[in-house]
Amino acid sequence: MEQKEKRVLLHYKTYQLRPDADWVVFIHGAGGSIVTWKYQIEAFRPFFNLLLLDLRDHGQSKNIEPAYEQYDFDIVTQDVLKVIDHLQIRKAHFMSVSLGSVVLQKLDEVRPELVDKMVMAGGVFRATFTIKLFVHSAKFLNYFLPYRAIYNLFSWVVLPRRNHRQSRRIFRMQSQKLSPNEYLKWVGLYKDFFRLLRKFFQRELRNLSLVVMGDQDHVFFGAAQRFARTHEQARLVIIEHCGHVCNIEQWEHFNKTALEFLLGKQQPEMAS
Repeated sequence: MEQKEKRVLLHYKTYQLRPDADWVVFIHGAGGSIVTWKYQIEAFRPFFNLLLLDLRDHGQSKNIEPAYEQYDFDIVTQDVLKVIDHLQIRKAHFMSVSLGSVVLQKLDEVRPELVDKMVMAGGVFRATFTIKLFVHSAKFLNYFLPYRAIYNLFSWVVLPRRNHRQSRRIFRMQSQKLSPNEYLKWVGLYKDFFRLLRKFFQRELRNLSLVVMGDQDHVFFGAAQRFARTHEQARLVIIEHCGHVCNIEQWEHFNKTALEFLLGKQQPEMAS
């Protein structure tokens, strides 16, 4: 029987501009991978060193050691920090999408001296009734449907419109790399997920942070508005006619906004 290769570090890619350039670390969401950032790489390479990584079980990050029967966000966060420490990155800007925003805020809590500016696209900030319904429905549907069917169903719920089609397609393609057992471990994060959302919504945000949301992101938009109003350091930019995965659907608008923020050329207006 063929032995599966074990890894101690997540799969990652780096693009280095020069040794003294600032780093930007990219953190995708559940079911994603490095491919989530396909439209950001060329835009950001002329200005920053880039680190893109696949979270545990996602993309090419398979058979990561040590293995765990269950996951929590401490495990997910330490996976990311191991790569950062391996590359000897002392400080970086961070960019996240969807569930990656929770990982990013956990990183900021665990190692605040590492995190400079934060960009959160399609961020998840409150355990709303809709989000809780999604999570518990996913657990229930596991008894009746294969997990790929569940992913397809929820991709339609989160990204229902015609203009969300490309984001849906990329999400589905990447999520198929998860095995059923891996999928169940990530669904099992829900208790820690709900706890951290409550904690981070109330926790003081010390870093200047940009929240970028599509106005058609009907599941997560309202909570992002409340998060930006609550935190003085948060700035909210809304992209019109755009869904949840705004860095893919309207990548040119997103790239321009995020680059201006990270380079300090423009401070987006605070949410009202």
